Order: sequence, then structure tokens, then C-alpha cells
Amino acid sequence: MYGGGYIFQDDKEKLKVQPVEEEDPKLLDAFEAKIDADEKIEPRDWMPAQYRKQLIRMIEQHAHSEIIGSLPEGTWITRAPGFRRKLSIMAKVQDEIGHGQLLYSAAETLGKPREEMINDLLTGKSKYSNVFNYPAETWADVTVIGFLIDAAAIVNQVINSKGSYGPYCRALERICYEESFHLKQGHDAFVALATGTENQRQMLQDALNRWWKPIMHFFGPPDKMSVHTEKLMRWKVKMATNDDMRQQFLNTYVPRVWELGLTLPDQNLKKNPDSGEWEFSDPDWDEFYEVIKGNGPCNHERLAVRSWAEEHGRWVRKALLDPQEKYVVPFA
Repeated sequence: MYGGGYIFQDDKEKLKVQPVEEEDPKLLDAFEAKIDADEKIEPRDWMPAQYRKQLIRMIEQHAHSEIIGSLPEGTWITRAPGFRRKLSIMAKVQDEIGHGQLLYSAAETLGKPREEMINDLLTGKSKYSNVFNYPAETWADVTVIGFLIDAAAIVNQVINSKGSYGPYCRALERICYEESFHLKQGHDAFVALATGTENQRQMLQDALNRWWKPIMHFFGPPDKMSVHTEKLMRWKVKMATNDDMRQQFLNTYVPRVWELGLTLPDQNLKKNPDSGEWEFSDPDWDEFYEVIKGNGPCNHERLAVRSWAEEHGRWVRKALLDPQEKYVVPFA
């Protein structure tokens, strides 16, 4: 599902890797020429240390977001209204876990072992999308996630599937196919509540009000606060700025919410007819950074659940890796 609001390195961290200015100029020119020609960078190709570092961080965050993002929806499998909804959300959660494993594999091609990535997640060193640190209180919350958070993720992933690093682009292309089905089921559930009973409609409106701020945070801080966008876009690590992706999302999905007669909790939200850009209130970026620091409503709960799963699944991984273990393949 989920890859948005990537949190890139700050200047202090960036000093830990070789600065671009100290890279071999001939190799750097050849690398950038390949990117300019729209060729993919593959794992065995030379690449600047900062390109490798930022890619690992981005793909790793995306993988963590897929795994953690399945938790709020996973808790609703048994409580989903009706057998069809239960089947849909169970299949979706299964897909998201698969996406996470696919992305861990892509990140491993850059040299960071999966075990280290998972350890960094559990210790809080590595981040995941902020949006999953908010609770899914009702079925309507799950519906908003399934429609609007998936929609935001697809905006991000379709754009970045045109990026420069081959393994990540190929993983994103496959993920986007499956995400398009997730978006359909999310929209179907969203419309069902919006056109249901008065209580269902009010439950959806309340969930929409709760989730609007995290949705606005999804693509990360405004470009004027993101100091690394220029170099990342030059190398096609990012294919669009945070503001561009947010505008694309608003342009497509705000009308689809309004056409159902629902409202969004921002009186200043409107499209400027002259600029064609959406205008909105400050979504409280201080809260965004507080959640990154681990102070969101569900940060501790999400990592505790993931730690429990990691600990209780250790015996399975150990058994699978045991060279002495013999497996019997059934004939039928």
C-alpha cells in the first residue's frame, strides 16, 4: 500500500557518507548521463554513496510502511461487516505483507541485510509512514484508509515507478497492479457507508474528520521545508516534489469526496481558479514531526505488536534455515 512522506536525511546525518563533491568525477558524469538517458541503475552499477544511502532509506521505509500499515486493517478482519468485506480485507492484508517482503528484497540489493533493516525498525532507528501511527477506531476508519490512504500511496508509487533504480521500479510496478484492486475495494466500502443509513454516513464523516490531517501529512512537509528535493530529483530518486504529489492527490480525490455530499474539515480548502492549485490551511507540521519522533497516538503499540511477531516467529525462521532439517515433498 504505503509509501509516502519519506523522511530523508538531515545535514548532520548526511555528513556520515561520502559527499558528492568527493566522488570520482568521471564515474559521477557517467552515472548522471545514464540517468539523463532514462536508463536504469542496476545493483552492480557504480553509484554515488549518497544515492545508495538515500535509496536504502526510502525503500526500507516503504517496506516498513507496508508491514506496519497492515496492522490497523488486520485487527478489523474478524470485525469487518459481512463475509465479502472480511475476505477482501484479509486478501489485502496478505498482499501488503507480500509487498513489504518484495521491497526488503529490493533494498537488500543495495547492500543492507534484511535482519538489520528489521532491527532498525524495532529499535526506532528506521521510520515508516506517519499515517499508521493513528488508530482505526471504527470500520469507517478502515474504509477511509482503504480509499484515501491507498489513493495517496498510489499517486506516490506510480510516479516513483518511473525512477532510476531498476529493482525498486520493477517492485513498484508489480505493487501498483495490486494496489489498484485495493483502491477499488476501498472506494466501494467508502461509497457503501456514504450512501447507507444516517448512522453509517455520520460514522464515515467522523472518520474523515479524524483522518484529514494525517492524509495531508502523507506526502511529507512542503517543498520549502524539504532541503534535499533538488538532488534527489536530479538523480530520479524522487520523481515529483511533495507539493506536486499532494496537489495531484487533492485534484483527483477531493471532488470524489464532495460528490458524495461529505465535507472535509478545512474551511480554507479550495481550488484557486487562476493558479489551478489547491489552497488549504496549515495541517500542523509540528504534529507531523512529533509523530516522527515517536510521540504519535500509536507509535509504541505498533512497534510492540511488530516486536511480538518477530519474537514469536523466530522458531519458524530458525527451522527454515536449519541445514539438517529434511523436507518431504508429497506426491499428490
